Amino acid sequence: MSQALHPMLNVAVKAARAAGAIINRASLDLDLIKVNTKSPNDFVTEVDQAAEQAIIEVLLTAYPGHGILAEESGRLHGAKDSEYLWIIDPLDGTTNFIHGFPVYAVSIGLAVKGQIQQAVVYDPCRNDLFYASKGRGAFLNDKRLRVSKRNRMSDALIGTGFPFRKGDNFKRYVAMFETIMTQCAGLRRPGAAALDLCYVAAGYYDGFFETGLSPWDIAAGSLMITEAGGLVGNFTGDADFLYQREVVAGNPKIFAQLVPLLAPYSRAITETSDDSKGDGTDPTPEATPEQALAATVEIAVPEAAPKKTAVRIRKADVAKDKDAPF
Repeated sequence: MSQALHPMLNVAVKAARAAGAIINRASLDLDLIKVNTKSPNDFVTEVDQAAEQAIIEVLLTAYPGHGILAEESGRLHGAKDSEYLWIIDPLDGTTNFIHGFPVYAVSIGLAVKGQIQQAVVYDPCRNDLFYASKGRGAFLNDKRLRVSKRNRMSDALIGTGFPFRKGDNFKRYVAMFETIMTQCAGLRRPGAAALDLCYVAAGYYDGFFETGLSPWDIAAGSLMITEAGGLVGNFTGDADFLYQREVVAGNPKIFAQLVPLLAPYSRAITETSDDSKGDGTDPTPEATPEQALAATVEIAVPEAAPKKTAVRIRKADVAKDKDAPF
């Protein structure tokens, strides 16, 4: 890399490459890998755990006073009250990995006082390193990234994720997919959200949406998009997407058209949320985002279409001249 990196980003790159080396070695003989099931269709391997341990070791050796939020170990490691929180997915796309499908990545983001400041997403299959520092742009290897310039949904290629967990509302997913599919040029679902978000930043996709995601899936990728000139939010267009388990992203024009389409399908936690899993957990409105996430409650969604939530983007904004600035 020709440009000088922020010191914390440099450490994150070192950690991501260490994890990538473990993943690449393991990919040479997938039959030897032990696979466990966290829940139906949700897998974890010894590779996930070894990669996560390597990342945490690198980060805490450099910054022992920082906090850690990792997919496999949660908040077990690091300081619990630090303003610096590393958000880690050691192997995003585990299902792809165990099947030998070469779409998976290491994702590391650093939140400072709740705002993502540094980000790395490493694709070990292609040796592609996506990285960003807030205010300093997003890059793929040494190439500066910019979101696409397409401004019509009919021309847009949109990335997404399909439901796969027990308890997911499949009817609502099908309705949501139909809504978007009939408006765009095509939908794609490779199966690794961290890479999907980077592909929006790189202009490969014009937009992306998915529900059921956790902070470690989207923390790093979200900074890539904003630093590449794109927008990211929850389904109602607001910026509090990190713990809302729903995300929509895109270049400014496509984002403006996706939000009104997705707002009726918003599953953000509200006061009326119930315990649809029946496990006794029920985050109250006073719960912090991390407490709500830890409860892992799937929000029940009524079959009737909910009243549309007011969004920041008006229809008039979408109807502007295509060459006018957003």
